[in-house]
Amino acid sequence: MGRLFLVAGAIVMALGVALGAYSAHAARDAAHPEAARLLQTAVQYQLIHGIGILVVGLLARREASRWLAAAGGLLLAGVVLFCGSLWFLALTTRSLGPVAPLGGIAFIAGWIALGLHVLARKG
Repeated sequence: MGRLFLVAGAIVMALGVALGAYSAHAARDAAHPEAARLLQTAVQYQLIHGIGILVVGLLARREASRWLAAAGGLLLAGVVLFCGSLWFLALTTRSLGPVAPLGGIAFIAGWIALGLHVLARKG
């Protein structure tokens, strides 16, 4: 499990950097009038939560738990749902409905699951 989340976190971070660079150019020609702000938010959240996924991967190398698996999966789902929906909105002006809030809930639940893993540890 640790290796999976380390690889996933590294990919999320690499894509975050690449998408951040791309967004500077994409925002100029994007359909949505708030594209620059939306893309900046998406990249910021992706990079922050990519670090969280890496932390989950590092912890899982020492000790696996259901809470860690949940934390990593939820943080990854949050990146896809929240950040992905902001990208979609910025570049198409079409909303995906409640997908961004669901991604935000996944982020929150992921951090809570990480905290619960720490509380459940012995020592």
